[in-house]
Amino acid sequence: MLTNDYVPGVPNWVDLGSRDVAAAAAFYADLFGWQFQSAGPEMGGYGMFQRDGETVAALGPLQDEHAQPAWTVYFHTPDADTTTKAVEQAGGSVRFAPMAVADQGRLAGYTDPAGAEFAVWEPGTNGGLDRVGPGALCWVELYTTDSAKAKQFYGSVFAWDYEDMPLPGDAGSYVVASRAGGGQEGSHAGLMQLGTDMLPEGTSYWQPYFAVADVDGTVAKASARGGAVLMPGTDMAGVGRLALLRDPEGAFFAVLNAARPDNPVSPTA
Repeated sequence: MLTNDYVPGVPNWVDLGSRDVAAAAAFYADLFGWQFQSAGPEMGGYGMFQRDGETVAALGPLQDEHAQPAWTVYFHTPDADTTTKAVEQAGGSVRFAPMAVADQGRLAGYTDPAGAEFAVWEPGTNGGLDRVGPGALCWVELYTTDSAKAKQFYGSVFAWDYEDMPLPGDAGSYVVASRAGGGQEGSHAGLMQLGTDMLPEGTSYWQPYFAVADVDGTVAKASARGGAVLMPGTDMAGVGRLALLRDPEGAFFAVLNAARPDNPVSPTA
């Protein structure tokens, strides 16, 4: 699972692009107990979700009127310019070139060869999310139409290590990605190949997981507040209990109550 001991290639930021920032802030505040703090008018409506005074995610208005509301996962980079070159050389495309956010850091956005969008954050005074794990981001997952190509692409860009874990029956394998040399203790992401008929929008995408103590209670809250349930609370051996959701504007996310060896479905928040 994630830690905030950020090293190159691991998730260090996540934000939501929304058509209605106030409504989105209210939805996630009710769901996770987060508080939304605006970064001020100079940031164009962008702001931070906080829990117990720590930043756990961010939220801002969509900059493109044709864009769909979505969560974006950012990965740590020590040099956004070098990463941009690596993305292009590996067959990805640049959605927006590296740009500075005052003295806080630099960001850039990309699309991988199968169409999944992601971004990077090069820390300045802002090193990344204050908090990951309980009550916050705990895992990220790529649903892709080409797992082999995804492994090659992200391995080239971020030097990830991989472990293939067979799925039951003929369902293929689930790929666990880890920081270079980190082993299972350094794992931070999963890659799963799906057909376009299994993808809600027919396109590959990155999905954040947020750690909660009560998956079923969170699912009920999301549904009552206008969200959609794509997969209800489900126990996964060795993983925990999880559910896949879509918020009222259509952004995909998941919730997880992670397993521990001494308690297969243990509270995490």
